[in-house]
Amino acid sequence: MRTRPRVLLKSFGCRLNEAELEDWAQGFRARGFDLAGDAGPADLVVINTCAVTAEAARKSRQWLRRAHRAHPHARLVLSGCLASLEAADLARESGVALLIDNRDKDRLVALAAAALDLPVIAQLSSEEAANPLFARGRQRAFIKVQDGCRHACTFCVTTLARGPERDRPLPEIIDAVNRSVADGVREVLLTGVHLGGYGSTLGGDLAVLVRAVLAETQIPRLRLGSLEPWDLPDGFWDLFADPRLLPHLHLPLQSGADSVLRRMARRCKTEDFAQLAALGRATVPGLNLSTDIIAGFPGETEAEWQETLGFVAAMGFGQVHCFAYSPRAGTRAAGLPNQVDADTKRARVLELKDLADQLQWQVFASQVGRDCRVLREAQPRGGRPGDLFGYTPNYLPVRIDGHPDAAAVGEILEVKIRGIDADGGALRGYLNGPVG
Repeated sequence: MRTRPRVLLKSFGCRLNEAELEDWAQGFRARGFDLAGDAGPADLVVINTCAVTAEAARKSRQWLRRAHRAHPHARLVLSGCLASLEAADLARESGVALLIDNRDKDRLVALAAAALDLPVIAQLSSEEAANPLFARGRQRAFIKVQDGCRHACTFCVTTLARGPERDRPLPEIIDAVNRSVADGVREVLLTGVHLGGYGSTLGGDLAVLVRAVLAETQIPRLRLGSLEPWDLPDGFWDLFADPRLLPHLHLPLQSGADSVLRRMARRCKTEDFAQLAALGRATVPGLNLSTDIIAGFPGETEAEWQETLGFVAAMGFGQVHCFAYSPRAGTRAAGLPNQVDADTKRARVLELKDLADQLQWQVFASQVGRDCRVLREAQPRGGRPGDLFGYTPNYLPVRIDGHPDAAAVGEILEVKIRGIDADGGALRGYLNGPVG
């Protein structure tokens, strides 16, 4: 009997990259490929690279070299933003057999099959045809709804790598969600480069999309990916009246100083952001807001940085992702004067991380004593042996007292939040009622 080929899939960077990887996994499984783990044998390695920061680009390069050493006979296929921006350099890396530009990545499986003469092998069992999301140890499905961005923030290389906005047709999105539901997925996240711009090329808007998903699918839990804090459609906050739309939003702020936001060419001032946050919290009970901040943007003074710290503190974010500014070739910010030195950027990142930890603890403390429904996920690092793990509806991590056999991964649990875990990195809860 012929041995089934094995494909190793790896994604770096944003959730959109992960959503694309999930689509590729389905495509390769349909051709009869098995999914390989990092340590297992692989005939094909497919990497969805990232270039949003210099560190992300470094990690993508580092991992492809490690993959080639670990799987010297496997052919490497590269896509993603780094592969689109630095194709010539990556083509010279050992083992690279094919590069696929972001513009063509929705057809990656077909293009790789044609270029590399990949085999087609019939599925051998219904088990092997199961959702590849679970085979990769994941429970939450990421579904791509649009790509590209019409805005040009001065620091952002993604617009260069991904191009103009393109919407995925609504029927395709509905079908993708319904396939996930049929495969046993309990939670879906809609993602795109400029998610709030959905409908710009096909008509409609994000509210139309969300209403359609809620009306035409039975997905128990729906999340929205990173959403720029502007151009939210009319009636957006009213969507959360349906409890299946979970009360968490990641709204990238990037800076808390209006002068820096102008140099970034961001389309949202701090006053607008504060009003948006206040309206959301007034309308959506338990709404948790998280954000991104860039430390050390060109020309950022100590006074501007203190403005950012003050504004972040006032907003009370549940989580803050802080990045040291990284010049990216081809962006306007890379040529701005008064670049901030590395030591200053590093110090500001550490300062903001300390503040972010304090804010997270305050949000955690506000949840103690509450009941919530938690989707059980695979246990990450931390916690005690035997803990169950998942996220609250407003996307706060919770470690749950119990035995691993108390509930299967992927089940929805009724949980009482009893405190903050000892390391401060998660809530602590216990099972409270039936498993759903």
